[in-house]
Amino acid sequence: MKLAIASDHAGYALKEELKKAFPMHEFVDFGTHSEDSMDYPDSGFPAAKAVADGSCELGILICGSGIGMSITANKVPGIRAALCSITDIARLSRMHNNANVLVLAGRFTATAYAIEIAKAWLETPFEGGRHEQRLDKIHQGERK
Repeated sequence: MKLAIASDHAGYALKEELKKAFPMHEFVDFGTHSEDSMDYPDSGFPAAKAVADGSCELGILICGSGIGMSITANKVPGIRAALCSITDIARLSRMHNNANVLVLAGRFTATAYAIEIAKAWLETPFEGGRHEQRLDKIHQGERK
């Protein structure tokens, strides 16, 4: 699977560990490429846009709290970014919301657990059915 991945300086180390943890996936890394201070929209927007335009199938974004990247990604039409702090929420974000971007809090999520969250998220399919009509309503709101 081709995945967009991006972080700010606070998520850089976790981003690098996630890339190593999933060698079976192709990562398109939108930065940052160091722990030097930078603004999360500068890497988050291009990564989210790559998911929205289909260049990448899914995305993973990381910043200190996860909140900035969540807000950034969800500004891009077609993106359903979910800030996940536990595996059950990660699964539900895929099953019920068809989240296409996973957001992690680099300062608050241990690397080993972040890998578990990402694994659960990547392996969980969308259930469709009754959840599809809810997503349709979200996308209708985007077009208004």
